[in-house]
Amino acid sequence: MILHSVGLDLRSTTKQDLDFVLAAEQGEPNRSFIGQWSREEHAAAIDDEDILHFIIQETSGEQTGYVILTGLQDPNLTVCIKRIVIQSKGRGYGTMTLRLLIDWIFVHTETHRLWLDVKDHNLRARHVYEGVGFTLEGTLRECVKVGESFESLQMMSILRQEFLERV
Repeated sequence: MILHSVGLDLRSTTKQDLDFVLAAEQGEPNRSFIGQWSREEHAAAIDDEDILHFIIQETSGEQTGYVILTGLQDPNLTVCIKRIVIQSKGRGYGTMTLRLLIDWIFVHTETHRLWLDVKDHNLRARHVYEGVGFTLEGTLRECVKVGESFESLQMMSILRQEFLERV
């Protein structure tokens, strides 16, 4: 599957992309903000019908990140942006990717609610999510163990009706 936007494409991740995916996920600019999966977990996600695993790339083909959507078969019509990782920060790729995903989800599926969580100290990402229409729902306090301490997650979502009102 390929989704197109001006200057940006999302294409299905292949197993040949996993070196890039793991390097992006484990890289210094990203690892403190996102969960970490093994190669096997990413490979399983690629083959799972309930998950979309996309490479984010410029139309020239240069890979700039990846994104994972889960819950495509959820009976509650709720889809999660499990992970979005952008290598080339400050160039608008995160915003463009989110807009493309939001449009695709609400136009081509019956999804009612699109949600994500973000670490409470990731202010840059939260600003991007709010800018494309996500609303803060609440905080899961100290729910992720990192080393000897705990971090909190903020839950954010956009509903179909909110999307339709913005279009």
